[in-house]
Amino acid sequence: MSKNIYVTQADYQSLRTLINSGKYNTTLDGKYLGALEAELLRATIVTETEIPSDVVTMNSVVCVENLGTGAQSTYQLVFPDKADFETGKISILAPIGTALIGERKGNVIKWQVPSGNVKLKIVKIEYQPEAAKDYNQTFNISGRD
Repeated sequence: MSKNIYVTQADYQSLRTLINSGKYNTTLDGKYLGALEAELLRATIVTETEIPSDVVTMNSVVCVENLGTGAQSTYQLVFPDKADFETGKISILAPIGTALIGERKGNVIKWQVPSGNVKLKIVKIEYQPEAAKDYNQTFNISGRD
């Protein structure tokens, strides 16, 4: 069995809302919602004040290293309505986004790409909303602010 991940109560509720909205929203791919739901099944739910500062939460900015190439990239994990690959904002529904949620600095995650698996190591969490005491992040189903 896979190891547990940590998810805040607020993120969990917002992610459950996202999953449930997908049942009625044809623009959200069911396969990706299913992968996210599977991740949440192994989550330990904690309060925003209990989450360790080295855990990837929603809206965290994370530096990862590709263990195959040594290249480093920085991403912000966001809800689908805020995703913008050009600016490094990765949707929670993208395979890498789903793989990152709840993981800790130093962990290695596998990301499935067309050519196979890529292994990424979480090198640094540059920003975590909870560590910064920024608790006002929510998911907007309508896609409007």
